[in-house]
Amino acid sequence: MNVMEAIKTRRSIRKYDARPIEGEKLDAVMEAARLAPSAGNQQQWKFVLVRDAQKVQAFTEAANGQKFVGEAPAVIVVCATGSRVMACGQPTSTVDLSIAMTHILLAAHELGLGTCWLGNFSAEKVKALLGIPEDVAVVAVTPIGYPAETPEARPRKAAEEVISYDKY
Repeated sequence: MNVMEAIKTRRSIRKYDARPIEGEKLDAVMEAARLAPSAGNQQQWKFVLVRDAQKVQAFTEAANGQKFVGEAPAVIVVCATGSRVMACGQPTSTVDLSIAMTHILLAAHELGLGTCWLGNFSAEKVKALLGIPEDVAVVAVTPIGYPAETPEARPRKAAEEVISYDKY
């Protein structure tokens, strides 16, 4: 699978097979996150791979009642250990960890694993569950596992609606 194929075929997965994920696949996904670029190469992040079944189950509550999160065999939590506002006005933590999370999603998909980038979660509950320090920001969460569904592609806007050349 090449990158464009991965981009075109990746879907958010909300139903997971119960089979465990091989360690080498999890290692490969985490390595993809580690290799992501960051502003000034500061790498102000920590990636927490949660495999403990009780902790994974507790993510249902931390994810505001989304049961499918606790049904996955593992969860990845993406954290910012620092941040600054770049000259463009964007915080490095949001930009850097969005890139890293995209690496996670695409690497997982290439390996036959499913993910779902969550925005609906309580950062405070995630911090309490995993012992994350107060000064660390939980930026994103994804369950990860073998898909038990094959969702259809969602409609995309036409290129001419979202792409322009040389002017807005």
